[in-house]
Amino acid sequence: MEVKKGRWLIVSCCAPCSCGTIKYLKEKGVDFSVLFYNPNIRPKSEYDRRCAENKRVCEKYGVPFIELEYDNDRWCTLTAGLEAEPERGKRCDVCFKMRLERALTYAAQNHFDFVSSVLGVSKYKDFDQVCRAAAAVDGQGIYQPINWRKDGIEVLRQNLCRELNLYRQNYCGCQPRP
Repeated sequence: MEVKKGRWLIVSCCAPCSCGTIKYLKEKGVDFSVLFYNPNIRPKSEYDRRCAENKRVCEKYGVPFIELEYDNDRWCTLTAGLEAEPERGKRCDVCFKMRLERALTYAAQNHFDFVSSVLGVSKYKDFDQVCRAAAAVDGQGIYQPINWRKDGIEVLRQNLCRELNLYRQNYCGCQPRP
């Protein structure tokens, strides 16, 4: 896998999806930070748990961790009317675009050269759907559609989940509004 030289921002949905990528990039000496922007996660206590777990992994590997605002109200407004959509449906399109657009804006404002994400790592997500969403909002051409399931990273990820005793949620985050 080729990882270009430069400063990277890795968009993370959770520790179980990002841990393999974090360790891989750290061992390769890549200059990167992890961005946690997940306004889709509900309830807030679940969001806090996932954020803390992701931060714990970053601290273990000495990687900068960035948490952006929890803007669940905006997410709910953007996805209104799509509540009945299945996993990988139209709601995911809107959700990925919102999150990746915010991440790309942050990257540009903070002088990152490249952005990638682990949003398509879970077996419940569609990697190509994430890439299409990124392409739709990436006006600067800095998003790198890297499949972080390849080159042994998936096996590494599974092993780290057990080794680090990571909290593994049983849903994406999109729950009906309370």
